[in-house]
Amino acid sequence: MEKLTQQEEEAMQAIWALEGGFIKDFLEKLPEPKPPYTTLASTVKNLEKKGYLQSERLGNTYRYTPFVKAEDYKKRFMKGFVDDYFKNSYKELVAFFAKEKQISAAELKEIIDMIENKKPE
Repeated sequence: MEKLTQQEEEAMQAIWALEGGFIKDFLEKLPEPKPPYTTLASTVKNLEKKGYLQSERLGNTYRYTPFVKAEDYKKRFMKGFVDDYFKNSYKELVAFFAKEKQISAAELKEIIDMIENKKPE
């Protein structure tokens, strides 16, 4: 799975949220300032080439649907992020947020509870 550019990631966020659609739908979902239609169309074509989307021709236009699930991309992205910035240690990641006061003791306790109470799959 190829890493996405920021522009591609923003487009995929809109596509995932809509669970597919047409370029005009994605354009409406994107935050301001919106890219030009042609720029978004080019980005969507690149996403299709990279294997993130599949298309279905409907008359003179195409309907795009996600081929890669948002959850799968998130897992892959976070693993790379932790590898690159936190020496492949999730403990280092949590410690960073604790030191920066971005996570509270109560939230850490919730995380510990989630870990301890995780049911086997």
